Amino acid sequence: MVRITSLPDPRHPDPTDAPPLRWGVLAPGGIAADFTDALHKHTTQRVVAAGSRSAERAAAFAAAHGVERSYGSYVELVEDPGVDVVYVASPHTQHAEHALLAIAAGKSVLVEKPLAADAEDARRIERAAKAAGVFAMEAMWTRYLPQTDIIRQLLDDGVLGDVRIVTADFGGNARFDPTSRLFDPALGGGALLDLGVYVVSWASFAIGRPAGVIAAGTLAPTGVDEQVSLILSSLSGAQALLSTGLRAATPSLATICGSEARVETGSPFWSASGLRLVQGGDAPVLDWNDPYGRPHREGMSYEAAALARFVTEGRTDSPVHPLAEAVQTIETIDEARRQLGVTGVGSATAG
Repeated sequence: MVRITSLPDPRHPDPTDAPPLRWGVLAPGGIAADFTDALHKHTTQRVVAAGSRSAERAAAFAAAHGVERSYGSYVELVEDPGVDVVYVASPHTQHAEHALLAIAAGKSVLVEKPLAADAEDARRIERAAKAAGVFAMEAMWTRYLPQTDIIRQLLDDGVLGDVRIVTADFGGNARFDPTSRLFDPALGGGALLDLGVYVVSWASFAIGRPAGVIAAGTLAPTGVDEQVSLILSSLSGAQALLSTGLRAATPSLATICGSEARVETGSPFWSASGLRLVQGGDAPVLDWNDPYGRPHREGMSYEAAALARFVTEGRTDSPVHPLAEAVQTIETIDEARRQLGVTGVGSATAG
């Protein structure tokens, strides 16, 4: 075992070091508001336009968040010559439609997670972006956080040894409401597409494409997945043990356990927190807590800054979280939903 005495420094911990781009927000809801505020507070990126199907809603969003222009249609937004990149913040059942709209207009695009409601729509986005030579990226902001970058370096440097066991959980407690997007089959409701995408993506980060998927869980009265446990296996013999759900809050912790050491994240693993490195025994040899003061959704500033760097470098895909990997994550979710017998958009039993 190689003992280490310090963790690597996170790369690009300051989102203000990225070249500024002009952003347009498509579908100005709650997550779009947090995204815009994070950009304006922590980066040199600026949201300059907002587009909604409602001109009044777009104008209200623009006034509330210091955005210059607003439009009462998505077409007007993506055709604005003063917009460099479009942030798609619509419900995930509409991600493909809106991402393709932005790509067709020649705009770089950041699509909220999950990239699409099913793998076929995700592949459509991937194919369109490649054909157009347009940058497209899933907004899996966890991949761009400082603690995740440190863990990536530990993996790349072999500090953990051969990865054997990966764990992650993300559960929230939502009151059952058949009309809410969380429980409505027509809106792609269920835990996996809403919260589970984080834990499946974490497994992909640690062990790559799974060779096997085993899913168990319970369905809500509406037929969507309410609670899910997953076992993902890789050809190397590594396994990921994952859980997600809508009816109980869980600690939101993640680990990667290797033959030489393990790393444990702070809570919640999906936003800025910290990590512990354990090498032999149970006591951490290194303990790192995020010092940068960008908690919770303020951490979305990191993914926006990363996109700006990638676009300025002339890339058409993220080297940190490529579109192909985002597609694979949704393929895993599709298979889990199929095994559970989920009904609704994106499922094998959809009408």
